[in-house]
Amino acid sequence: MPISAIIGTILWTVLYLSIAVQVTLSRKDSDAKLFWLVFAALFLPLALPLYLLTGIYYRRPDARERLHSRSLDFFQRQMTKDLKERYFTNANLEQVNDLWRPLAHLLLACGEGNKVYAHNSFEIITSGARKRELLLEDIGKAQKYIHLEYFRFGNDASGREVRDALLKKASEGVEVRFINNNMSAWRIPTSYFNDMRKGGMEVKNFTSIRYGWHIWLMRLNHQDHRKMVIIDGKVAYTGGMNINDNYFCRWRDTHLRIEGPVIARLQVSFIDTWLSCGGKLNRPLPYYFDIPMKGGEAPLKDKLLQVVTDAPEFPLPSSQLAYEWILQNAREYVYIQTPYFIPPTSFLHALKGAALRGVDVRLMLPKEVDTPLIGWANRSYYEECLEAGVRIFERSGAFIHCKTLVADDAVSIVGATNLDARSFGINNEVNTFAYDQETALACKKIFLDEPEALEEILLPAWKAKHREHRQYFSQIIRLFSSVL
Repeated sequence: MPISAIIGTILWTVLYLSIAVQVTLSRKDSDAKLFWLVFAALFLPLALPLYLLTGIYYRRPDARERLHSRSLDFFQRQMTKDLKERYFTNANLEQVNDLWRPLAHLLLACGEGNKVYAHNSFEIITSGARKRELLLEDIGKAQKYIHLEYFRFGNDASGREVRDALLKKASEGVEVRFINNNMSAWRIPTSYFNDMRKGGMEVKNFTSIRYGWHIWLMRLNHQDHRKMVIIDGKVAYTGGMNINDNYFCRWRDTHLRIEGPVIARLQVSFIDTWLSCGGKLNRPLPYYFDIPMKGGEAPLKDKLLQVVTDAPEFPLPSSQLAYEWILQNAREYVYIQTPYFIPPTSFLHALKGAALRGVDVRLMLPKEVDTPLIGWANRSYYEECLEAGVRIFERSGAFIHCKTLVADDAVSIVGATNLDARSFGINNEVNTFAYDQETALACKKIFLDEPEALEEILLPAWKAKHREHRQYFSQIIRLFSSVL
């Protein structure tokens, strides 16, 4: 064998072993480990840069401290005793129903900021037109500041309408801050966001080489998937809807308009991300926490809410753990809406286990998905779910982008998290948990009364119609589920 071949073989082996050791020693899910080991064996030159960009596991204390050092220092210096007592105690935890209090404890253990807040009011928004109407009205009333954080902010009619309303308030002296997930806005000209800056808005990109090479590499893959607005501490929006024509005019999604003390949790989350993106605040911290301790006249009043944020550098995957806990502890039913269903193995086992023990488990997904490969991946899980007794419904008409859950007339979730590895472990997410019967019944009614045509997928017909699809292409796509 020529010496060049020997050297090449040695280098190839060393390179593969370096990736294999890193993958094996990480805390990644076993499915993800297997994917990277096989992928590296087959495509080693391509695997190394892809692994550096998308495969490194960041749920480590050093990653969190590096990304959030400015925020941790800021809150430590600026937090007052009064603020801490008003907004950051665990006084309301014992108000959660005994059966569901362990869930609230679990989420609090995932992040000390995930407090339970009482006396909140909110509206469940199920149409983009309604969100547009309310949001523009609330922006128009802003007097002090508007904080926005969005995965997508479109350069279309809907996006420009909201942008123009924000620029008007900025011209009036209102502080307008916007965290832009720029990696999902690559098709939008830079001038669009520069015009916001010229008009007086402060705009920070979530991903930038200016934050340092390490942070830049992390955030190339770890996107800011949150959707939130906070206006004067009086009202906040969060849920599944971004700002563009799809969400305001075409798609079906669910969002919340909230009033009450839980806004403090959204404010902490925004400020944390804002500072980690190089942003600054013009005033002392208490200025941004003039938040009423009781909600207003929204349809759902005086409710216990727990806003939970997740990020790949946080110690635990709070969204995944919460969904699995609900599935493992529900007694009567669990109804879930999601556009993307590519669950980790532990979630899939919890889902099937709930159905097998007699819980009425229902999934609602879109019949046509906005990303073709995701549709194939979604359906690769149908057969085993149906065999376990999970009921699956595909919704025709407008693409359903909702990320909701309701269980046992007791707990509800409206948020940004999809049921896939990306939302559970890669992206920054935010979800709102409500602990009360009235909210759960409202969410249950929304699920059962979906206006568009629903087709229940039945096992015999599915097997007969989708044999080749089930056996071949969809299963190949499923191999990539840990990185989709």
